Amino acid sequence: MIEDHSDGLFRFGGDTLNTALYLARLTENVPINVAFATSIGIDLDSNLLLAAWKKEGIDTRFVTQLVDKFPGRYRIKTDKQGERSFKYQRSKSAARYYLTSSPGALTRFIAGRTGDYLYVSGISLAIISPEDRVWLFDALARFKANGGKVIFDNNYRPVLWNKKEVLPTYQSAMALADIAFLTDEDEFEIYQDNSLDGIISRAKQYNTTETIIKRGSEPCIIINSQGEQQTVSAEPVTNLVDTCAAGDAFAAGYLSQRLQHASVEHCAQFAHRVAGRVIQYSGAIVDRKVMADLF
Repeated sequence: MIEDHSDGLFRFGGDTLNTALYLARLTENVPINVAFATSIGIDLDSNLLLAAWKKEGIDTRFVTQLVDKFPGRYRIKTDKQGERSFKYQRSKSAARYYLTSSPGALTRFIAGRTGDYLYVSGISLAIISPEDRVWLFDALARFKANGGKVIFDNNYRPVLWNKKEVLPTYQSAMALADIAFLTDEDEFEIYQDNSLDGIISRAKQYNTTETIIKRGSEPCIIINSQGEQQTVSAEPVTNLVDTCAAGDAFAAGYLSQRLQHASVEHCAQFAHRVAGRVIQYSGAIVDRKVMADLF
């Protein structure tokens, strides 16, 4: 998506893209391939996006281009505390039509076991039709049956949802997840329950290998497949500028280490470091130079 900031600058971002891009950076010196699956248009902005993704080392062979569609846009307003609000323009967003127009791209990925993991977010699910969600969940089940692993991040934007569809969709996604990232504030809004114990209790009902509860500057909580809990503290950040990609960067940092078989404690510590670095700069995608020591 095109990111339109209140400072008048235009950048690119989007939750799954942010995670893919940061993951590609953090693993550029190890044999891990990061691919991104979406649709864009054939306009100048779309081609600039595609070129930028390739430059970051993202595998774009599952990106399709649609003649009559364009990248979605979202405007971010960031307050003095670094907290952000979003306004979306998605009516002609090409990404909404990825499964409708190009199901073969993802089908080939699954059938050929081209990858070991598929990462899906709540926003990914929100922007597609109910029919496409059914198709996607079936595809994810087939992917798991073939030995693949599913990663789910609960990123929730209420403005994108029909309220009646939220709970059954999120429950279906969690039932398929091997690794789940749950932001506490999103869980509170989804379930209308401001209880951390409620998040933990629900997480233990699913067969995830690990569930990571992201809590901003508070310690994250990791729940393993036996239901055991572990907390890992975040490093203090005094220069907080923009939190818009904090959770996405955290997920990328965690996965960059977990895919190399590091302990969950190390993964969470590194995830906090990555997120803490990103939120000190404006925009979802920060300059490579400011995080080069993390690669």
